[in-house]
Amino acid sequence: MIELYLNGKSGKMGETIINLIKKNERFNLTGNLNIADVVIDFSHPDSTKKIIEETLEKNVPLVIGTTGLNNEILDNINKASLKIPVIQAANMSIGVHQLKESIKKFVYENKNKVNCYIEEIHHVKKLDKPSGTAVEIEKLIKRIDKENNIDIVEISSIRKDDINGIHKVTFVDNDISYIFKHNATSRDIFATGALNCAEKIINLQPKLYSFEDIVN
Repeated sequence: MIELYLNGKSGKMGETIINLIKKNERFNLTGNLNIADVVIDFSHPDSTKKIIEETLEKNVPLVIGTTGLNNEILDNINKASLKIPVIQAANMSIGVHQLKESIKKFVYENKNKVNCYIEEIHHVKKLDKPSGTAVEIEKLIKRIDKENNIDIVEISSIRKDDINGIHKVTFVDNDISYIFKHNATSRDIFATGALNCAEKIINLQPKLYSFEDIVN
């Protein structure tokens, strides 16, 4: 059984992970970091900064799903990954991974000049804006557009109701629009992805891993 320490238990994602752990015999939720085999962090950037220091001190693998991290924290993550395995991902959904793969295929095959518009919609309590996933998609598109066929990449953010997460990516040229969309109807998909990462990371060497590294 894997002893899992959850940083951010009171948040929406924390509550979802706890509910899944209750149904999963592979994990036991522990409140003692000293006996933890792995840590999952879905908290606030200030708390993430602290848990990085604690997992590094105790040599415990770390899965980070917290978004809105500043450059200082990202630098701390990179330094920590030299000594412990760290998985950092703004989104741990297989569906979003597939969305990115579809976008990559389009960008590689596209020969026309297009504009790209990324729209993300989340619940009103989500603090970071734009979402980490939208930022990841923007960086992905700019990185793989080797032919410079994409003139504009813009992100728009909407906060309303209790929406778990909608990401829509639209490529527009003079004649047609190409739309790629992912709609998370439940937080379970993110929590399941996080638990899969936690199960795999305990067998990995110190390094900074993406969700794509784990899926592939």
